[in-house]
Amino acid sequence: MEYEETNRWLDQVSGDLEELYQAIDEGEHQQQDFKFRIDSTRKIAITLVAFANTQGGKLLIGVKDNGRIAGIDPEEEYYMIEGAASMYCKPPVSFKTRVFEDEEGRKVLEIDVPPSAEAPHYAKTAEDSWRVYLRQDDENFAANRVIIEYLKNKHPDSKKKNLVAYGPEERELFDLLGVQKEISISAYRKKADIDIVEAEKILVLFLQWEIISYRATDKGIRFFLLD
Repeated sequence: MEYEETNRWLDQVSGDLEELYQAIDEGEHQQQDFKFRIDSTRKIAITLVAFANTQGGKLLIGVKDNGRIAGIDPEEEYYMIEGAASMYCKPPVSFKTRVFEDEEGRKVLEIDVPPSAEAPHYAKTAEDSWRVYLRQDDENFAANRVIIEYLKNKHPDSKKKNLVAYGPEERELFDLLGVQKEISISAYRKKADIDIVEAEKILVLFLQWEIISYRATDKGIRFFLLD
């Protein structure tokens, strides 16, 4: 699906109400988030870039966390979203919109963000720094240097390059993941007795070759072997 450049005004495309109800029944997940309303352009920018950097996703604005439709003014919410996407996302995040209206006249604004070929997108934080975020389950998480570098090189032409030397450091990673199932960058670096730069390069390469993947945990990002 191709997404055109985001307009600076709301395109009042009407959505099918049954489709809205079905989406609400699904609840919040990796590709869907509910917002009662937009209170902070900085915070919503994090969700926009997380969707764009992962598999895309939809924001349903005017829906409470419990799935109840509260209703909003689509024009006001769109103004906040457009500002977040253009001023607090780098590069800007593209999206499409639809407006749903239920039987009681309450309106919901859908923001549909496609997965981006321009990833990684950065969001501007409250400290005025720029960070990369991704989406996992129904939460956003900050990417580390390995994932950022992987996203920069996540293209067909770069996927199968440079895996020419299979040395003790690479074997150490395989052996560790075979025993521990998952590992952090620092743990791998210490076990392999290599510096952090070399450890990150090897992890990026394995991600490019789809040998390993990653997940966010309460202790940070962990890497694991793919089946």
